[in-house]
Amino acid sequence: MSTLSFTSSMHVPHHLKKWLFASGSLTQQLTDLAHGKFYVEPLSEQFQRLSFSDAKWMQMPHQHGSWVRESYLYGASEQPWVKAKCIFPISSLYKRARIYRHLGSRPVGLFLFQRTQPKCERRVIWQEDGWTRQSCYTWHGCKLIVQETFLPAFEAFIENP
Repeated sequence: MSTLSFTSSMHVPHHLKKWLFASGSLTQQLTDLAHGKFYVEPLSEQFQRLSFSDAKWMQMPHQHGSWVRESYLYGASEQPWVKAKCIFPISSLYKRARIYRHLGSRPVGLFLFQRTQPKCERRVIWQEDGWTRQSCYTWHGCKLIVQETFLPAFEAFIENP
């Protein structure tokens, strides 16, 4: 089950709509688009406090700690297609979500959508880097946020495959 909200006064470009509002694994969708060429470049992993808005969205205290992973996702291009940020509350990392603490260069979607369809609430927004979808998943009782910003190289690829 998904809930979508659109939080920008700007209009989403037609060529990005299907990507921003798609359900399921972005990992699999990008892999399919790139005919099997897909990889993750981890940029940073660190403990951080939840932002006020993320804590509110996940219905957690704002002083709650989280494990944050930032990475680039690549397809059939030398430039990154997506900038991803995953936020895992510390309490989730002691449950089934502990596997997300040691992903290395493996995509989150590899585990998130394996034999399950997690509940998802989504927001689509414009940010400085580009159009972004923010998804708050409930996966085996654990909350996590996955933010995916579609970068110019991706837009160029889908406009001129």
